[in-house]
Amino acid sequence: MEKIVKPTSGYVALGLALMAFMAALYAFYLAVNEENALYGLLIVVLMVVVIIILKGILIVHPNHSRVLNFFGKYVGTIKANGLFFVNPLFSAAKMSLRSENLQGQTLKVNDKLGNPIEIAAVIVWKVGDTYKAAYDVERIFDYVRAQSEAAVRHLAVSFAYDDLEDNSSEITLRNGGEEVNHILEKELTARLEKAGVVVEEARISHLAYAAEIAGAMLQRQQAAAIVAARARIVDGAVGMVDMALKKLSAENIVELDDERKAAMVSNLMVVLCGEKAAQPIVNTGTLYN
Repeated sequence: MEKIVKPTSGYVALGLALMAFMAALYAFYLAVNEENALYGLLIVVLMVVVIIILKGILIVHPNHSRVLNFFGKYVGTIKANGLFFVNPLFSAAKMSLRSENLQGQTLKVNDKLGNPIEIAAVIVWKVGDTYKAAYDVERIFDYVRAQSEAAVRHLAVSFAYDDLEDNSSEITLRNGGEEVNHILEKELTARLEKAGVVVEEARISHLAYAAEIAGAMLQRQQAAAIVAARARIVDGAVGMVDMALKKLSAENIVELDDERKAAMVSNLMVVLCGEKAAQPIVNTGTLYN
């Protein structure tokens, strides 16, 4: 598991290194003037100390971390920012904690109904557990990309692109909206947890029928729109015809038998539902001719 460590301040170590270096210079001065071999040995020791201290100093930038390893053993992770000093024998691997944006490539898959579709997703993620990201997967960026594509493919085959039976109660990729995005985010979280990755957001960025059936599906959508418009026109026309007959009867404007009413209803429905303007015919004879 990830272990957060708080190393020694690097400023103190840097000050000690500077003091050791100044002492080495002074020892060199004494060695030149007094010609004493012990000063030469002291210079070597002080310079080794300076090198060791400088080797253990590291800088951690904001939203970055260092994963410490000591001869194959995980020591801990530094997530604080600043200048620090650690054991010079530690290996310190850099790891970014910033949010990464993955724009997945457009995938061509079959939906739940077997229709070929094109789908792509954009994913915002970041490293949450540095231990898992460093030691449980080989290359985290490749792992995130591969698992993201697998999750998008699984999402596509789990739902239909659109509801061909016009059943609004069933979730589809086209009308699912936030619910579909939530399902994708949940699956990505489960898949990427092994790598210590936190999924901040996942959304479908591209969704369309494949080219080979796009034309046929467009015709179906146009037909559905025409049928819906016609149904609404018919509903309105029936209401208007009913209102006209009731008003004629209530105000005793004209008496119509069943045959005349049927003819009137037929004519009104043609006028109200027709695509072109009606051509009026003026009857100059009597009603009963």
